[in-house]
Amino acid sequence: MGKLDGLKPAEVFHFFEEISRIPRGSGNVEAISDYLKDFAESRGLVCVQDEVKNIIIIKEASPGYEQEEPVILQGHMDMVAVKDADCTKDMTKEGLDLRVDGDWLYAEGTSLGADDGIAVACALALLDSDSIPHPRLEVVLTVDEETGMEGANAIDLSICRGRRMLNLDYEEEGVLLTSCAGGARVHGKLAVSVERITGTRLDVYVEGLKGGHSGSEIDKGRANANVLLGRVMRSIPEEADARFLSLEGGSADNAIPSSSRAALVVKKGTASAVREALEKLAETLRREYAATDGGISIRIGEEEDGEWEAFSGKSTEKITAILYLMPNGIQRMSADIPGLVQTSLNLGILGTEGSCVSFDYSIRSSVGSEKTVIVDRVCLLLSVLGAEYTVSGEYPAWEYRKDSALRDRMVRIYEKMFGSSPKVEAIHAGLECGILSPKLLGLDCVSIGPDMQDIHTPRERLSISSTERVWNYILEILKK
Repeated sequence: MGKLDGLKPAEVFHFFEEISRIPRGSGNVEAISDYLKDFAESRGLVCVQDEVKNIIIIKEASPGYEQEEPVILQGHMDMVAVKDADCTKDMTKEGLDLRVDGDWLYAEGTSLGADDGIAVACALALLDSDSIPHPRLEVVLTVDEETGMEGANAIDLSICRGRRMLNLDYEEEGVLLTSCAGGARVHGKLAVSVERITGTRLDVYVEGLKGGHSGSEIDKGRANANVLLGRVMRSIPEEADARFLSLEGGSADNAIPSSSRAALVVKKGTASAVREALEKLAETLRREYAATDGGISIRIGEEEDGEWEAFSGKSTEKITAILYLMPNGIQRMSADIPGLVQTSLNLGILGTEGSCVSFDYSIRSSVGSEKTVIVDRVCLLLSVLGAEYTVSGEYPAWEYRKDSALRDRMVRIYEKMFGSSPKVEAIHAGLECGILSPKLLGLDCVSIGPDMQDIHTPRERLSISSTERVWNYILEILKK
C-alpha cells in the first residue's frame, strides 16, 4: 500500500510516489530516464531516449481527436536534491520519505522534487490512461534543467509535430506564464596557498536561513548564507589573524543557500574575542533581516588548539573579498512590469577541494545585455582576485508572444471552470520554453502548475487540492 493512496487525483499521486522512489537529483538522472523509457515501451508507445537521457514519448490521439493539432506536454525529470543538515539520507542512492500534512505533501528531511516531478507524474497519468480524451500527445521530459538546462539545449525535437506546448513547471495555481528570464552560470575557482600554523581551530556555522529558489524567491529579501561568510570574516578582530581551513555551503547554484560553514584557525588566546564579535554580528543580522529572514544564527563549534594546514593570509583575504565585494541578489527591477525582477545573481554553491575554493553563481535577466554585463562583472572580479572562471549553461529569455491562440483559449477555459480570470504573467525564474521555442518554429506555449512552497529547500511542499484542480484544468484543455 502506497503512502499517497487515497489522495486525489489518484493516478497522478500514484506516479508521483513511483518516481519519488528513484533518486533523480540533477546529474543523477540515468535511473529515472530508464524508468520512463521502460514505462513507454511496456505500453507500446513510441519513445526516444537520447545520449544525455532526455525522453520523448508519443501517444496518438484518442478516437475523435485524430484531426486535432498535437499538444506537447513538457517538464523536466531532475530535481534540486537538498536536505537538512542533520539528515543522513544519501540522495544519490535513496528515494524520498513522503509525508502528508493536511493539504500539503512534503518529504521528510529533504526537498520534495515536486519541481518538476509533478509534470512527470501528470504526463505519466495521461500516457497510462485509456479513457482520457486527447489529441496526439508529445511528452518531452528533459534532464538537468536545474543546473543549466543542459537537456533542453541538447534535445532534438524533430519527431514533434505539435506547435502548442503546455509547460508544467510553475508553482502557482491560477497563473499563466508567458515569458521568463534568461540565465547563465559562472563557476569560479581560486587556487590557494597553504602554510602550517599554530593556533585555535573554530568551526563557524551560519544557519537558520530560509533559503529558496533564486528565481521565484530572490525578491523576498532573504539572506544568502554563503555571502554572509564574508560578513563573518570582516567582523573578526584583526588581532585574531583568522585563516580559512575550508568553506562550504549550498548545493545548487539556483538555490539561495540556507546554511554555510567555515573552518577557521585563529591565534591562541583570541577565540573568546572572536566568539563575542560573531555573537554581535548575529544580533545585527537578525535585526537587518527581521522581516524576511529573522531566524539567522551564527554557531561556533568547540575550540581545538594545534598545528594546522591553513590558507595563507593572502589567500584568506582574496576569498573574503570575493564573498564580501561580489554583488548578490537583485540588481535591477523591471521598469515595464511592476514587481518583476529584471536582473539578479546568486552565489549558490561554495566549496573547498584540496587547495582550491570554488564559487558557483546563477545569473538571470530578462534583458540580454544586462545578463552579459553581470556575467562580465562577476568574471572580472574573480579574475582580478586571482580566480579562474568558466561560463556555462547559458539560456535565452522566453519572450512574450502578443498573439497566442493557446493562451487565449486557456484563459477562456479557466474562466468557465473557476468563475474568475487567471493572471497572465512573466517571471524572473528560468524556464525551458526559451530554449525550446527556436527549435519548433511558431511554437505557442504557456506554463502552469499547482501551488508549491519553498521549492529547492527541505521545506518544499505541494498542495494536494491545488494539484487536483490543475489536473482537471489540464484535462479540460486537452478535451477542448
